[in-house]
Amino acid sequence: MPQVRVQMATGMNPPTIISTFAGCGGSSLGYKLAGFKELLAVEWDQNAVDTFHLNFPDVPIYHGDICKLTSSECMKLAGISSGELDVLDGSPPCQGFSMAGKRKFDDLRNSLFREFARLLKELQPRVFVMENVTGMIKGYMKQAYLTIMAELRACGYQCKGEVLNAMYYNVPQSRERVIIIGVRNDLGIQPSHPKPQTRPITVKQAFRGITGSGDAPVLTPRYQAYWHHAKQGETVGKQRSVVKLKLSGVALTLQKSNENGPPYHPTECRAISTLERKRISSFPDSFKCIDRNSAIKCIGNSVPPNLMRAIAEHIRKELLHD
Repeated sequence: MPQVRVQMATGMNPPTIISTFAGCGGSSLGYKLAGFKELLAVEWDQNAVDTFHLNFPDVPIYHGDICKLTSSECMKLAGISSGELDVLDGSPPCQGFSMAGKRKFDDLRNSLFREFARLLKELQPRVFVMENVTGMIKGYMKQAYLTIMAELRACGYQCKGEVLNAMYYNVPQSRERVIIIGVRNDLGIQPSHPKPQTRPITVKQAFRGITGSGDAPVLTPRYQAYWHHAKQGETVGKQRSVVKLKLSGVALTLQKSNENGPPYHPTECRAISTLERKRISSFPDSFKCIDRNSAIKCIGNSVPPNLMRAIAEHIRKELLHD
């Protein structure tokens, strides 16, 4: 797999970004590679904050509940006034919309987008980006999506949502997400999304150059038997989400799991290592994780950096005209 390009776009006055629900920094890395300057990250989870600090030591971070972050404090921490920020980014927790969950419309986690909308209305950035799972636009959950779009437009923005699959943006993982992009009304620019950029990258390409099993634990005898019974691309055991990767195919969406959990290596009787997990999600090998369990959680929750880089580069060129 082509490694994450480390050359960053340069400029005398790089566009600015505040990242809410920042996690361990998947989106932040994408914006950084696109030449943005991150003024502030907002995250409440301790594990994610610790990982973020390891990789972005120079970015200020508000470690706390976004519901308690006032717009005045946010602008003070970022050193800006209303209307000065280029991009407000956010990936509100989406488990309540996920097809893998119970998809409850009134799940409290679904209401956190209103905190994003509150900051959006008060900060008035030129552009915003909001990411979420595709479950929010399917079936009866589509009403939630329409509600979100209405509230975002009421903040003073023209908005457009599209489903983007990360595997067409230099990410060796089939990961579909709804990407909502908004442009402030007074700018008179229609929001748009980046077109597909690359062909899918296979697991074989992604794992190129990796030797050894790294930190992957030995499977239990039961799962060793499951692994040997399954062909590449098939379910390992009885859970549909537990899959043996297919060497010639693209990895499926990475889920959070336990230390021994999926996905499993295509040719070695084991789960994948942290290094392999980073490759599948387009994180550079040098990205620092606290430990294996932390990496599984953080990377599973992250926007793939290369996907966000493509979005950020598109915004910089087509919407900010930088």
